[in-house]
Amino acid sequence: MLYLASQSPRRRELLGRLGLPFGIIDLDVPEQRAPGEPAEDYVRRVAREKAGAGLLKVMGNPAALVLGSDTEVVLDDEVFGKPRDAEDAAAMLRKLSGRTHQVISAVSLVSPARELQTVSISDVTFTALTEAQIAGYLAGDQWQGKAGAYAIQGFAETFITRLGGSYSGVMGLPVHETAQLLRQFGLEPMPAEAAPVATP
Repeated sequence: MLYLASQSPRRRELLGRLGLPFGIIDLDVPEQRAPGEPAEDYVRRVAREKAGAGLLKVMGNPAALVLGSDTEVVLDDEVFGKPRDAEDAAAMLRKLSGRTHQVISAVSLVSPARELQTVSISDVTFTALTEAQIAGYLAGDQWQGKAGAYAIQGFAETFITRLGGSYSGVMGLPVHETAQLLRQFGLEPMPAEAAPVATP
């Protein structure tokens, strides 16, 4: 049985596109970067910790397979997590304005006997944003709970002049890389309409 260890509706949607039934494990794993920890190592560690914490919750099922993922926005080695408030979000968007940043998305897949991980790194270039554009965006709620204070699948897509990498990875779960991991565990993704998602 496949489980998604995430509260993110975006990850739920993206995993659902692969056409495999899965359950949801609701958990809260601390996301704290250690001093001197490289950004990619941090993202990989959090994804692994989410998958491991999820596996502990379903250890009674020897056939359990748990997917954990983490996505962070990185600019000049600064990791932009979820903004605390609108002021914090505005500060993030000002730093991203007119620059190219990276979005690192790691995926860990673990069973009681095995663990695999992959990472997707995308380059995202923002146009130069005016204060009016930033204020207008923050007047809505699409920035809330999003790494870097933006969601590529929303209005912030109008800020992006170039994307090199994985669109779904920037959303929160790189679909191609995730499908490859699942195949290594013997699960074959298929069109979603062929196998509706089961959420207990």
